[in-house]
Amino acid sequence: MKLVHTLCFVILFAFSLQAQDIHFSQFYMSPLNLNPAMTGVMNCNSRIALNYRSQWASVLGSNAFQTYSVSYDQRIAVGRNDFFGVGGTFWGDRAGEASFATTTGKLSASYSKKLGGARDYGNYLVAGAEVGAAQRSLDFLALRWGSQHDGDGGFNGGLPSGENTLDRDEFLFSDMAAGLLWFMVFDENNSLYAGGALHHLNRANQSFDLEGEDLLYTRFTAHAGGEFMLNRRFGLVPGAILMTQGPSFQVNAGTNLKFLLDAGRNAASQAFQVGIWTRVSNRLDSSVLTDAIILSTRFDYENFALGFSYDINTSDLRVATDGNGGFELSLQYKICGSQRRGVYCPQF
Repeated sequence: MKLVHTLCFVILFAFSLQAQDIHFSQFYMSPLNLNPAMTGVMNCNSRIALNYRSQWASVLGSNAFQTYSVSYDQRIAVGRNDFFGVGGTFWGDRAGEASFATTTGKLSASYSKKLGGARDYGNYLVAGAEVGAAQRSLDFLALRWGSQHDGDGGFNGGLPSGENTLDRDEFLFSDMAAGLLWFMVFDENNSLYAGGALHHLNRANQSFDLEGEDLLYTRFTAHAGGEFMLNRRFGLVPGAILMTQGPSFQVNAGTNLKFLLDAGRNAASQAFQVGIWTRVSNRLDSSVLTDAIILSTRFDYENFALGFSYDINTSDLRVATDGNGGFELSLQYKICGSQRRGVYCPQF
């Protein structure tokens, strides 16, 4: 019975989290999901980003949470120093045996205004917005209800659920977001940035019951970070993100150690990063816990960036997961071509 109770706790905890938005441990490798103001903020003309996350496979097996994202954005020069950014993002998320799924497509745009500086250093203020549509779905036939447990720790799907049937198993809704970003670049390898975004500004109805109302909470995101070289080959890449959505909040913070493999002397610079991060969130009873320790690596080669991270679970769920968390794989490819290059952007 203890195992059954533990598994039930895991599943209920999972669905309480899934009622909120997706998240990536490598949030810095998924810029358009982080803040629409990051659209087009890059050192090249365009960028493709791919992200994949798998979580709780040790408990849920083939029903583990699966999240993927693909985005494309580009920057367009305006006048002497400013830029437009345009882009699009598509992501999907599937969770649990009942296949609770969200699929989203969005278009984003931004404008970067130079506030001061010279050719090789300066600071910018960026404003961005995005609009899109999403679909949510759920397989009701795969749900298990308390009335279908036989009292001996087993489950009998033939027993009546005792629950009312909802009106729809999928629905579409629109979604809007806006954000701001400020960054300062000191030279090619030293920078500082901070930003904030509001997602789900229109608070779409998430109820599977046509007569019900379950408005999606607006999510506020604040993030900051930078890159600081301590000498010609070694530096720090710290970062932090705070997300609040309704009664829930989450904080990720940490740093990567960066090693330049060619001292950054040319456009085909190579670098390797390794770091440790932590994720803190709140429980349903409003207490705070350290949810996971995150180990991360990143390798940059010419216009490619490859990142991998693994979450080591440190919450009460470690009893069921044996400490196993989730892993992420991220890939970026930048297309530079001929470009007018003045102030360097931070490396995302």
